[in-house]
Amino acid sequence: MLSKKQARAFFLGGTLVTFLIFIGLTVYSLSGEQDQTNEENLTAEVVRGKEIWETNNCMGCHTLLGEGGYYAPELTKVIDRLNFKYNDNGEEVIKGILMSKVPWQPNGRQMVAYGMTEGEAKDVIAFFKWIGEIDLNGFGEVVGVDRKISPLAKDKINN
Repeated sequence: MLSKKQARAFFLGGTLVTFLIFIGLTVYSLSGEQDQTNEENLTAEVVRGKEIWETNNCMGCHTLLGEGGYYAPELTKVIDRLNFKYNDNGEEVIKGILMSKVPWQPNGRQMVAYGMTEGEAKDVIAFFKWIGEIDLNGFGEVVGVDRKISPLAKDKINN
């Protein structure tokens, strides 16, 4: 059993060590080498695409970076997935969906017909491209950089 003095010393020592570890990890996380964003690629089109995303409450149904509604598909790497599925025509597929005047109904679900202009659709696509270029340590990826894919994932994409 620890004496009162030993218990106090143990508590203060443990607190100090934990605090120093926390400060060290914080400094490490905020260092330039650890930056995984692609802030340098942020353009006016990307900002407008984000504003359109927010104005239309897309996150009410879709997830982005793991956040949002789970009714509709995750869109973090949507261009990569659609490029794989539609032979590098993913951007055209997205543009067609966003500019459509009639609701799009994949797999029995209905997406709102936004009827966006071509410029608005391109801004949203620029936003999706920017999000897709963030280094997420593999989150949301179906297809690797070299487009290799496991047979199980390929079956899921093609269905």
